[in-house]
Amino acid sequence: MKRIVFLISGRGSNMAAIVRACASERWPATVAAVISHRPGAAGLAFAAGRGIATATLDHRAFADREAFDAALAQAIDAHAPDVVVLAGFMRILTPGFVQRYAGRLVNIHPSLLPVFPGLHTHRRALEAGCKLAGATVHFVTAELDHGPIIAQGVVPVLPHDTEERLAERVLAVEHRLYPLAVRWIVEDALSVAGGVVLHRDGAAQWLGSLDQSAGSPG
Repeated sequence: MKRIVFLISGRGSNMAAIVRACASERWPATVAAVISHRPGAAGLAFAAGRGIATATLDHRAFADREAFDAALAQAIDAHAPDVVVLAGFMRILTPGFVQRYAGRLVNIHPSLLPVFPGLHTHRRALEAGCKLAGATVHFVTAELDHGPIIAQGVVPVLPHDTEERLAERVLAVEHRLYPLAVRWIVEDALSVAGGVVLHRDGAAQWLGSLDQSAGSPG
């Protein structure tokens, strides 16, 4: 039985989607803990309400990023995780922390990486005239928003889209994509060679709808 630990900063909607999928689909896994660096993060209440252990480490209480990451690693390791899932965790992690969890630290980013790493992804996609947008689940490396790509979700950029409309459709895909990718990890269904992630059974590693008339992903 694999053990999953989540790191969140706010409401943790992707965390909630994964927790629900883990239970309803009877994964060979258990959600061991949800940890946040922000006291009062809404996702902590969601987890506590489902009997999941929670913890808060306020990053402002630490002298520097290294000290915070060391304390965070100690809190994570207390739950003996097989997978550490970043679900809207708005902290840049130190290389040492990333290396500690290499191969079992995953993130989702709201763009089709490698394009638009960092912030304001939907605005940048609109400004660039992109016809497609989406989200990427990837293993985390020391380079921000890089690392072997596990899966991607795709949505069309529709006429008259705003950042908010595009973000809503991308988030809907994230809530399907991230649980799928994490399930593959806990089922040992993935292999990585030369920086490329493949599903051992050849499952499609992308989701979404390319229907330009659609208001939401299919």
